Amino acid sequence: MKKQARQKRRSAQKGSLVVIAALLISSAMLRIGEGAGQALARDPDNDAIANAGGEGMGKTCQTAEDMQAMLEAFQSREARIEEKEAAIRDRMHALRIADEQVTKKLAQLTEAETQLRETIALAETAAEDDLDRLTRVYETMKPKQAAALFEEMDPNFAAGFLGRMRPEAAAAIMAGLSPEAAHLYSVVLAGRNAGVPKE
Repeated sequence: MKKQARQKRRSAQKGSLVVIAALLISSAMLRIGEGAGQALARDPDNDAIANAGGEGMGKTCQTAEDMQAMLEAFQSREARIEEKEAAIRDRMHALRIADEQVTKKLAQLTEAETQLRETIALAETAAEDDLDRLTRVYETMKPKQAAALFEEMDPNFAAGFLGRMRPEAAAAIMAGLSPEAAHLYSVVLAGRNAGVPKE
């Protein structure tokens, strides 16, 4: 019983293989037949047959002149495309060069900006150091001598130094000033930060 079941399965498998093989062969034959029909349609010997069919029948093939015109059109189009591609390549090359130059210039500008900031910081530090040194000189002078100098200074200039001094040194110098000068310097000192925003 098992042998008969196996034989039935084998014969069913062989039958399905034969059917698949037949389908594949018939498909190949159809494709070959279609290709042969197209090849025959393009054969110059068949032009006479196609033309003999009467007035209502169109040509199945193009003439040599038509083919030449088409070939020239394709060549012209290809030449235009190559020109455009060359122009695009040139433009891309120019853009790459410009991009490299811009990158280089940006790097140079960044470096110059860094150097300028360092120079400005150095100058500000040097100016601040000079002001601190001069302020200490005025602080260490005798108040009477410093007051005589401050009487001759521009009020804004003198008030700037008084604002930088230690309070006791500034008070001693202010005490030696004339009442008009002391009042003027006090007004300048009080108004120095009046214009600063409070928020």
